[in-house]
Amino acid sequence: MRGCLSTVPGKLTRERPGARRQAVQGRSAGKQARLLLRLRPCVGETNLPIEERPVPQSTVPGERPSPTQLFPTRPAPFDRQGVTENDVIDFTPELRKQALAVLEKYNYGPLFTPPSLQKPTIEMPGIAGGASWSGAACDPETGICYISSVTFPYAATMSKSSVPGIDYVGEMTPVETMQGVPLWKPPYGRITAIDLNTGNHRWMAPVGDLAQSNPVLRQLGLHHLGRPARGHLLLTKTLLIIGQEGNTQREGIGKSPAATLPNFEIHDPKLCAYDKATGRNVGEVALPRNATGAPMTYLLNGKQVIVVATGGSNLPAELIALWLT
Repeated sequence: MRGCLSTVPGKLTRERPGARRQAVQGRSAGKQARLLLRLRPCVGETNLPIEERPVPQSTVPGERPSPTQLFPTRPAPFDRQGVTENDVIDFTPELRKQALAVLEKYNYGPLFTPPSLQKPTIEMPGIAGGASWSGAACDPETGICYISSVTFPYAATMSKSSVPGIDYVGEMTPVETMQGVPLWKPPYGRITAIDLNTGNHRWMAPVGDLAQSNPVLRQLGLHHLGRPARGHLLLTKTLLIIGQEGNTQREGIGKSPAATLPNFEIHDPKLCAYDKATGRNVGEVALPRNATGAPMTYLLNGKQVIVVATGGSNLPAELIALWLT
């Protein structure tokens, strides 16, 4: 099985000096924290090279995954892929020791590490990480793509199935934390600006701050850590505006459909504006609850209006409109 996409592919047409028109560039921001593929029309070739590499193989009886997977060589991943001990926090020696002890409860490794019967297997980015379905925003004038992503892995636990014809079933659960402190180094939520002309990252900035709601991190005096929640994007001529979701708890995930209904928690709800050239945070506007979709903007009687969807699930679902004065 090959890696899948999590967002609808977009397209961007770019002009280049000395050429009448550059090819259309198809792109999709994936859950695997990769920006896939920039295609020339008609021929289906990529502008940036892709390699086929061997990947870890399964130890589950009867399971035969693909021996290789495709790896774009550029752009670089926009979020963490796979797990090593180097990814574990080092805020203090004590916290690092605790995090390494928790990590030993799991099977872990590089991207495409398959589930194991021995231990729960960490999937990084996993079903809740990477770009998710909030997608990306691209600037047709500069060719720069802005991607919101989160570092929020889940663990897959394999067990014998009671269903005839199915040998094993998997259950997905969040990776254990230490009083809400993730095992991984920050940022936990971020925005990355990627130049599609060169494949280079222009800048990366944390979005949100987990330290504001976590007493352990706050006591250490940490800040600007990012928060593991989807960021919804609106791109303008000069600004990138982001609204973050709140925390989403799904108790009993994988056991029954009724048990997977999300329970949203409100955390520091606001729209944040970033200078799209540098990634500098230039302003914030408070919201009554967290954003749940991409903001939109339009002119009404000469005023610039921004509308964002908020709430959802257990919270009131409302459209909030703001205008510039």
